[in-house]
Amino acid sequence: MSDTENVLEVRDVVKAFGGITAVDAASFDVPDGSITGLIGPNGAGKSTMFNLVTGVLTPDSGRIRLRGEDVVGEPPHRIAEAGVGRTFQTPKVFAGMSVRENLAFAAKDQTGESALGALLRPGTVAKEEAEIGERVQETLEFLELDHVADEYARGLSGGQRKLLELGRVLMLDPELVMLDEPAAGVNPALTDRLLERLHELNDEGRTLLLIEHDIDLIMNNCDHVVVMHNGSKLASGPPSRIQEDERVVEAYLGGGE
Repeated sequence: MSDTENVLEVRDVVKAFGGITAVDAASFDVPDGSITGLIGPNGAGKSTMFNLVTGVLTPDSGRIRLRGEDVVGEPPHRIAEAGVGRTFQTPKVFAGMSVRENLAFAAKDQTGESALGALLRPGTVAKEEAEIGERVQETLEFLELDHVADEYARGLSGGQRKLLELGRVLMLDPELVMLDEPAAGVNPALTDRLLERLHELNDEGRTLLLIEHDIDLIMNNCDHVVVMHNGSKLASGPPSRIQEDERVVEAYLGGGE
């Protein structure tokens, strides 16, 4: 595939911690407009790969390209500005803020964040705040969190926190949404709601990359799957091909998962 057909390209990426190589010459693509699943046994390097792509960690070698642009060495906020949003295994929300405030705080490029901007451009600040308020309300309704909009985030269930974190990511208007175990610890009803929202986002043109240990969820919802094992890519392709790959079956059986 050419650069324009892939949102993300990882090439020969290596990351070691002391004497342990967590990611070992891994290479894979995330096609534009896909829902791509990143799977593998525990210790395969999946979360480390997420941290490398989002700038939390820097690879020892290799290339990571977003839309053909190399982002290795860029800090997380620059990669976010380039169009990447990411959720975590444990949702990162501001417990002492309301759900609405959490979403508003996540909006980028706010003039009012600067004391000088707030002082010199009050009209711009007021206009931006109104626009952000509309986007927050739209996001609340999209995620069906409007009924808890003014409650403190600390009072949300685990599943609601994951929805809120997804909402915070959406306030950044990312092209690539990366989700680390979005269904882990979430009750079935909220999982179904979350999956519906993810498919809606994909239908709108966003590319999704998710780590998930629920293999049925991956196979039923992804159109492209990347399998990591021992820090490297073991296989990639459509779910039907991955399920029939004997190397993948052996990796999972051997990995105890």
